[in-house]
Amino acid sequence: MSGPSWLNSEAFTVLGQQIKWSDMTGNTIGLIALALGWRRSVWTWPVQFVSGLILFTAFASHLTGSAGKQVVVMAVAAWGWWQWTHGRKQAEDGAIAVRFATWRERGVMAGAALLGTLAVGGLFTAYPSLSWDAWPDAYIFVGTLVAMYAQARGMVEFWFAWLLVDLVGVPLNFANGYAFSGFVYVIYGALVLWGMRDWWQRSRRSAEPSLEGAPA
Repeated sequence: MSGPSWLNSEAFTVLGQQIKWSDMTGNTIGLIALALGWRRSVWTWPVQFVSGLILFTAFASHLTGSAGKQVVVMAVAAWGWWQWTHGRKQAEDGAIAVRFATWRERGVMAGAALLGTLAVGGLFTAYPSLSWDAWPDAYIFVGTLVAMYAQARGMVEFWFAWLLVDLVGVPLNFANGYAFSGFVYVIYGALVLWGMRDWWQRSRRSAEPSLEGAPA
């Protein structure tokens, strides 16, 4: 059995819902990436890249739109890796320092999310083969990219963006038969709340003035 065929085969069935290997494997790795993001580990980015690569392999043979979206996710993950390894300010513990976005940055991200969702949703509507549910899918896709951008910039708003994605992602995945994805999104929600609390507290510490001669 070829790689893509194996990934798209059924792993098991729970309560009448078929769980595919691609759905389970890709989203489990994505969950690990989110947990690493909470810990501010630079390994969050290569793990996100691997998750995107697995999903791309699974979708490439029959869902070209979904495969294309994973290419964009992998590109953003590679950019995030570069951001966290080149020029990002470090906290005293050696991990990435985090902060709240400025009001201007929030406005830019909100505007980009709105325009991006309209553009991608319009594209999915014009070409139905690219998506299984045009507007919610566009919202989740663009929201994911905004969240990854904010994460790469070390912004606490990263978690708020993920929470907004979860609000649509959970019911959408269950409604379309992706039970494991829906379940993972529920776990995402719990991790998001814990991660938000942790980054929020760390951003307040980062904002405190350091003593002269102490590491910034």
